[in-house]
Amino acid sequence: MCRLFAMTSAPERVRATFWLLDAADSLSAQSRRDPDGTGLGYFRPDGEPVLHKAPIAAYEDRAFAEEAATVESSTFIAHVRYATTGALSIRNTHPFCADGRMLAHNGVIEGKDILERHLGDAMAQVRGDTDSERFFALVNRETEAAGGDVAAGLESAARWVAENLPLLALNIVMTTADSLWALRYPETHSLYLLERRADGPHQGRGLDQNGSGGRMRVRADGLADRSSVVVASERLDDHPGWRALRSGELVHIGPDLHVTSRIALPDPPAHPLTLADLDPHAAQAQRTS
Repeated sequence: MCRLFAMTSAPERVRATFWLLDAADSLSAQSRRDPDGTGLGYFRPDGEPVLHKAPIAAYEDRAFAEEAATVESSTFIAHVRYATTGALSIRNTHPFCADGRMLAHNGVIEGKDILERHLGDAMAQVRGDTDSERFFALVNRETEAAGGDVAAGLESAARWVAENLPLLALNIVMTTADSLWALRYPETHSLYLLERRADGPHQGRGLDQNGSGGRMRVRADGLADRSSVVVASERLDDHPGWRALRSGELVHIGPDLHVTSRIALPDPPAHPLTLADLDPHAAQAQRTS
């Protein structure tokens, strides 16, 4: 299964070491099981988005290792890909970036031809073959129609997909230079959130968290005295503050780290998929272990 990670410490900028590549439980180690691409997105001080993507596993990518150890930003987004749609290429590797936003997706959306017709002129933004990038183009179109309201655009796009296309899962993380959004829909795959307050239980400790299942490790010493919010495909440690997003829950974390949440998609998909409906490779890619 693809893995998602997003973090914000906005407006503070921190240096984060992603994927401690010599750790047994690092995202690099995990990428040996999810070998089809790695992506890391962040923002420069002027708000310019920066993407490092490679259509190979993180453990094979020296540039990924070097950049992941030194980047600094107020928001981060990352993805390890197990491909279900599209060739192994940079254009199909998450995150995707447009209009100052970055998005990564875990799940399967079928009916790509129907989605393309619905996108119309917005297909001009699409460069690759994936369902995920086409969904991102729909989010951006709906966001523009909503006057720049990203939450409204994401909700509108997700609702259209839920009502019109065969869907296994639509787990989304999306960032701008100072905000983060997350959507879990439906309950097929998990997505977790952790609020790390500078005056809370993590006081005096940087972010150095490990997935108990041997999936992921992320480190940011600069968060010892700064607040942050983390969203990930799995709990990264046994801290009780982790909570699973509910099916249909849309979360927004703003520049002040204020978390707002609501059930944006209360109804199940109109055309739900199960693993049995997918071809064997796609089904294997969507298994949780």
